[in-house]
Amino acid sequence: MTRVPGQHASPPARPPGTRAAGTETDPAETDRDLRALFGQSSAVFAALAGPAHMLESANAAFFATIGGPERTRTGVPLGQLMPEIVEQGFIALLDRVYRTGEPYTARDARVMLGEGPDTREVFFDFTYEPRLDAAGNVMGVRVIGVETTQVKHAQRLTAEHRALLEQIARQAPLPDVLEGMARAIEDLAPEEVLVSVLLADADGRHLRHGAAPSLPGFYNHAIDGIATGEGVGSCGTAAHRRRPVIVTDIATDAFWDDFRDLADKAGLAACWSTPILARDGSLLGTFAMYHRTPRAPQEADLALARVFAGTAALAIERHQAEQARSRAEAREKAARDDLAFLLTASTALTSDLDAVQTLKRLADSCTPRLAPLCAVDLVEAGRVRRVAAAASTPHRQQLLAAHIPVYDAADDAVARVLASGTSEVARRTPTGPGPWQDLGVTGYLCLPLLDRGSAFGTVTLLSTGEHAFDGHTVALAEDLVRRAALAARNARQYTHRAALARDLQAGLLLPDLPRVPGLEVATYYHPAGEGLDIGGDFYDVFPLDDGRWAFLLGDVCGRGAIAATTTALVRHTARAVAPLLPDSKAVVEAINRALHNRPARHGTGFVTLVYGQLTPTPTGLDIELVRAGHNPPLHLDTHRGVHPLDTPGTLLGIGPDTHLTPRRLHLHAGESLILYTDGLTEARRRGDELFGDQRLTRAVSQAPAGTSAQQLIDTLTEAVHDFTGGRDIDDDQAVLVLTATPPSRSPAPPDQAT
Repeated sequence: MTRVPGQHASPPARPPGTRAAGTETDPAETDRDLRALFGQSSAVFAALAGPAHMLESANAAFFATIGGPERTRTGVPLGQLMPEIVEQGFIALLDRVYRTGEPYTARDARVMLGEGPDTREVFFDFTYEPRLDAAGNVMGVRVIGVETTQVKHAQRLTAEHRALLEQIARQAPLPDVLEGMARAIEDLAPEEVLVSVLLADADGRHLRHGAAPSLPGFYNHAIDGIATGEGVGSCGTAAHRRRPVIVTDIATDAFWDDFRDLADKAGLAACWSTPILARDGSLLGTFAMYHRTPRAPQEADLALARVFAGTAALAIERHQAEQARSRAEAREKAARDDLAFLLTASTALTSDLDAVQTLKRLADSCTPRLAPLCAVDLVEAGRVRRVAAAASTPHRQQLLAAHIPVYDAADDAVARVLASGTSEVARRTPTGPGPWQDLGVTGYLCLPLLDRGSAFGTVTLLSTGEHAFDGHTVALAEDLVRRAALAARNARQYTHRAALARDLQAGLLLPDLPRVPGLEVATYYHPAGEGLDIGGDFYDVFPLDDGRWAFLLGDVCGRGAIAATTTALVRHTARAVAPLLPDSKAVVEAINRALHNRPARHGTGFVTLVYGQLTPTPTGLDIELVRAGHNPPLHLDTHRGVHPLDTPGTLLGIGPDTHLTPRRLHLHAGESLILYTDGLTEARRRGDELFGDQRLTRAVSQAPAGTSAQQLIDTLTEAVHDFTGGRDIDDDQAVLVLTATPPSRSPAPPDQAT
């Protein structure tokens, strides 16, 4: 017996039958009252005596909680009755309360009850309070507790469910979400459970492995791809019926006849499967809970399955939607790439009136976009003539160009296609003689060039290495060859038809960059979107009298044929009037009059423009320019300083009058003038942040000294590409760079950027 600190060993005398103030009643009497109070309660109550914590009495809830008939007894020390709580520190807490007389309270205390395989986790709010005798001495400890296991599990369930929903919202990978869900359920379940998620094929006829972190690998492999149908285990049947299937004993259930040995090997005795259904009722998969002993579910088990089957449905639907979006974007991008390729190739095909030159450009366009090797053959005067060949190296091109098919040979692919007028594709070398082994040919696609249904030539694409022709490539090649056939069949008719497209695009690209004394010219143009709608960005460089040259770059409001017509009007007007007028301002005013006087059906949109004239001098270039509402050109000096030429000037095409201020400057050797459209400065990255003028200026200033005009363009476009992360642009982009060169330098014109 322990005396509470600060109390006397003997109480003061009092009259018989009275109770001293501040003291307890008889402890036995108090315990009887408490037993009566807690006897039918779900709260646990136990009275312990002495330093050994002998269990004197307890309510039914206490014995039900500690479990087992062998524990339903009193007169035994608590540590002996429940040895598992000794190492968990609960006996030490009882010792402290008994020794100090101070109560102890705990919230959501975790207790592991039972030993071995019967161990289970519970949570309690409990109080240890001292039991005092009439003299105020501690004679034992009283235990009062309320089990909070279900509340704790509900909190954990809510937290795990919230975490899964956050993963789904963040578009985490589906396997990670499903495996995390499976592990969460296995951790939350009060008894051992093994969770499996199977995913339905697109047709709903088979189930594929989704997640099953605790099931044996051989079992997951064996059931991967099982059919959905009546009697195909728990999962196949649940998927077929579209409702839960509960198998409490696999050993005796007919659904498991074909899988019983597999389940026995995996140590599985029960399986409850719930179908995972989409909002429209279609099958997404199954959610299964396995047990190692035969077991029927409680309502809580079924509710848990329904909650997480719904969560899995959300994750799977989100995953499928993301996959569908990615596939759609990939198809859209592939379509844009194809259309841009066809547009570029078609432009090349229409750039010359000579049919042979057109077919040479066709061969160059096909390689390497469609195949590593390409040959074009025409029938002329009853003989086959190879008019074009393209390859990755000059040696391979020479080998291919030297081979001439035989027109009437039955074993030659070209001859067969000429005779049939239909394409021929094979994953082998062409029949008939040829340099196939030297070129490493592994397959071919031979397409006819048709004139009103009759073949007058062929285009042969050859595979090497791992390259192979798929349906997409064949369709793209056939489309391109049809375009080439039209061009080669009737050059004048094709020129007339192509003239419209070329006229529409004449304001966008120069066919060839001119040679300008003392000047290096480089250009860049990249259309927005799919590249089919003709854009409004344009540039031009052309000669004037007395060794002077004119240059311009601008942007037409809008897109399509009307914008291209306006572009052509600006370019053609400039070329027509520039040799006749005295200065740049007069030329731009003439352009504005032409825009103002155009018929309404030809468009009414405005135009922004930078127009200038340059004259080579012994020290560089004298330049006079006018800016009409366009982005200010940039002057890059020899010290890598960048100076915007912010010359006042109004838009063109909005009224008969203009307000323009000419600007003159001298471009020394090594200095550059950069003209650009707002497609560069308004390029966006995710979050809709613009590239902007400052980044453009910084990119220009960081170009190394001695940078050529083309390298300067490369620096700009790479900076924009890095900023946008390669995402598609929203507006056309055009750049014209004029770099003054030393008088002794005669540079070859750079390749036109496209």
